[in-house]
Amino acid sequence: MDKEKLLKLAENPNNITGIYNYCNRWCERCSFTSKCLNFQMGEEESADTESNDINNKKFWDKLSEIFKITLEMIYEDAAKMGIDLDAIDTTDFTKKEELLNQEAENHVCATESYKYIDMVKKWFESYSEITKSKQHELTQKAELEIPGTDPIKEIENINDVCDVIHWYQYQIHIKTKRAIHGMLGNFNDDDESDYPNDSDGSAKVALIGIDDSIAAWGELMNIFPSEENEILNILVHLERLRKTIEKTFPKARAFKRAGFDD
Repeated sequence: MDKEKLLKLAENPNNITGIYNYCNRWCERCSFTSKCLNFQMGEEESADTESNDINNKKFWDKLSEIFKITLEMIYEDAAKMGIDLDAIDTTDFTKKEELLNQEAENHVCATESYKYIDMVKKWFESYSEITKSKQHELTQKAELEIPGTDPIKEIENINDVCDVIHWYQYQIHIKTKRAIHGMLGNFNDDDESDYPNDSDGSAKVALIGIDDSIAAWGELMNIFPSEENEILNILVHLERLRKTIEKTFPKARAFKRAGFDD
């Protein structure tokens, strides 16, 4: 994609400005893709399957091209404002950023959300055979066409709740850490400011991921009642994490995300 194409997409009046900043990146389940610049940029390149394969050189060439165009536009805007980006000494900033990243990683919200990643991984590694066995059982029922049953729907339900859990497995931690980073760095987090805080927006996305994950684990516990104790441990961990994030970011739930919360 060249700069002209990018600018043309950005000028689309139907787009909702910044809607992609506080979404869960699950485009397949989003009703706002027609109003999202980020999605449109992806669609522009989606016809080339090689450029969408992370293991293909074309993917990295495309990514490099986007970065190059973005950087070029930043330099152009800075020049219009009389700012010479090459003259800026970033040494102190880099050191502060490294310290800030370390502090964010050590925050209780970050450490607990990272623990959740491992809990999900271990559960699915330990109980993969159980889920496969259940799906095999339901497939056999579907072949028998037993009246009053809908095994295909049950299989779809299992796949759906597992998809939800896996989708948010890493994202909860990523969004939580971004929220902490913003809070610790005081990036627009002034209580006197009339502008919404980016940290609250990121925290809200993390909380929505936790809400959906708790619902998914609850449904999985109904499907596999024999695994109630293990799943309850995960649910307790998620509930504690949710309360900790809500306490750390008391304004997060009230944050208005462009498009989604209008």
